[in-house]
Amino acid sequence: MAPPSLTKLAYQTLQQSKTLAGLAHKEVSTKLMELLAPGAMPSIEKVPAEMLKELRRSMTDLEQIDWQEAEQGIYPKTQLFDAPWLEWAQRYPFVWLDLPSTWQRRRAHNIHDLPNEVDPEIYPDYYLQNFHHQTDGYLSDHSAELYDLQVEILFNGTADAMRRRVLAPLKRGLKRFQLRNPSNLRVLDVATGTGRTLQQIRSALPKVELLGLDLSAAYLRQAARSLNRRPGELAQLVRGNAEKLPFANGSMQAVTCVFLLHELPSSARQNVLNECWRVLEPGGVLVLADSIQIDDSPQFSTAMENFRRIFHEPYYRDYITDNIDERLKNIGFEGVMAESHFMTRVWTGSKPLSDET
Repeated sequence: MAPPSLTKLAYQTLQQSKTLAGLAHKEVSTKLMELLAPGAMPSIEKVPAEMLKELRRSMTDLEQIDWQEAEQGIYPKTQLFDAPWLEWAQRYPFVWLDLPSTWQRRRAHNIHDLPNEVDPEIYPDYYLQNFHHQTDGYLSDHSAELYDLQVEILFNGTADAMRRRVLAPLKRGLKRFQLRNPSNLRVLDVATGTGRTLQQIRSALPKVELLGLDLSAAYLRQAARSLNRRPGELAQLVRGNAEKLPFANGSMQAVTCVFLLHELPSSARQNVLNECWRVLEPGGVLVLADSIQIDDSPQFSTAMENFRRIFHEPYYRDYITDNIDERLKNIGFEGVMAESHFMTRVWTGSKPLSDET
């Protein structure tokens, strides 16, 4: 067996370093909360030793497929190292400074601690809360600037690797349109947030037209800053509600949606999936990525329950028992497939060519 390349060793070292950093941060922050804000401590279940082993194995499998798909050219290897390291280093102290207000909200069960200037009339009720006990919810520049770093810490440096799982099925789905000029293909990322998924798609598909939609103007501003300082065509960023996409019927060849469904009540979840179907051209592909669920990952049920208890995720319990496959098939998607990678479940489905939009 040939020894691993220097690039692979660098990738493995980076992932190990991010894992250790994430674990250390959570260990220290938990100890501080126990000391300074004991009333904010959630009641959680003890994680069995066997599950910890399975989590480590699953994380290793994720890193292996992440490397393999880069080697296969699904995305460039440079993407494995692509993160705003200097910005994150500068923002990391603010993650610590943000913790006391998070503890206070958790202790007071205050889930509507939002900026005063927010106009509640322009958002659905379910959106107006502090998901994850996040300061300002998703409605401030402060929140948007810390979000990516906080998610990387939460998942021990695997968030980008989990997002990249949408790229292979996305590229496979777009092969139906391979006779078209790539510049005429439109890919919409629903709930694009800070634009991390859009950045990855642009790296893998540099010539397609990219669009990103999100409810938060603050997060779209962060996405614009991140995307526009990179080479390549500009992505079109649109503020809007995924339950009523502001795009014409059949106007997209692909739609992606990452880490949104678990933060939606059941009816909104259905509305978003219906809208994804509507805007897809017949033959188009939908790729969803979200949390694992009870049926596909019962061995991680304790981790899912603890996640719900530690973070304010009011719709998570409903989501992890929801049958997304059935929803997609009932809408009309064909070839529905799903697979799990560490803590992420990825669904793919295509709109039939015979559909009359």
